[in-house]
Parts: sequence; C-alpha cells; structure tokens
Amino acid sequence: MITKEDIDRINFLARKSKTENLTDDEKKEQQMLRRKYIDWIKLQVRTQLDAIEIVDSDGHHHKHGPNCNCGHHHKHGPDCDCHKH
Repeated sequence: MITKEDIDRINFLARKSKTENLTDDEKKEQQMLRRKYIDWIKLQVRTQLDAIEIVDSDGHHHKHGPNCNCGHHHKHGPDCDCHKH
C-alpha cells in the first residue's frame, strides 16, 4: 500500500532531482518508491477489472476472463475454449 508519506517522498525526490543531483541512495530510494507506486496502481486497476461483470443480451452475468468469449485475446491453455489444443 502507498502511504501519503510515500507520495510526499516521491514528490520531494522528483523536485530535488530537477534542481540538483540525487545521491546514489536517493536514486535507489526513488526507484524503489516509483516501483512500489506502479505496482500499487496496477493492483488497483486489476481489482477494478476483476470486479466487472458483463451482462449478455440474454441477461446472463459473466465475469471477464479466459472463458468470457468477449473477443479479447486471452492466454491459451486447457480452459480457453479455443479448441486449438
């Protein structure tokens, strides 16, 4: 989880890097905090997408995924229903 302190530190390091050189430790910290932030955003997006339910024309509810037949290219595997295995 990203805290307000993490975001404040990300912003501080970004501002500082525009006016002076960051130390090696600050550069490593900045990279670590940025990665943590990106991973947190990805998790939030994934959680939202996983919660989406698709309602077809017959009123049936489906979750988006390997067997949803939405036309997106999902990873092929034993459960993909593409009949090419």
